[in-house]
Amino acid sequence: MKRISSSGRKTGRGATDIDSYLAALPSGTRSGLQKVRKAIHAAAPRAEEGFGYGMPAFSLGGRPLVYFAAAKHHSSLYISPAVIRAHAAGLKDYETSKGTIRFPQEAPPPATLVAKLVKARIAMLQRRRP
Repeated sequence: MKRISSSGRKTGRGATDIDSYLAALPSGTRSGLQKVRKAIHAAAPRAEEGFGYGMPAFSLGGRPLVYFAAAKHHSSLYISPAVIRAHAAGLKDYETSKGTIRFPQEAPPPATLVAKLVKARIAMLQRRRP
């Protein structure tokens, strides 16, 4: 697992890396997002970790892949709107918006679903390569 270093600038809950971000969360929320993180790594083992828009982020080949974050009453996975539209049937149990999938903090989407979404995003990025 390759990690990109942050600039040292504080992001999110005062964290400068994903481990610190997760450590600052309540245990149930942390556990849920750790499962999401693990599923992302399994689907995209060459993805690099970092921060984007103040959230834990993954990039692949220098291009944004996926983000995740905890909010007050839910957690979210941020991915391309096209991926969300293409997988709408599999996401029917979750609240979605243009580029966001919201889920209960202690009940993240199954790793198989996260992997499917991440792989779809990877395929999208590969099709867009010049």
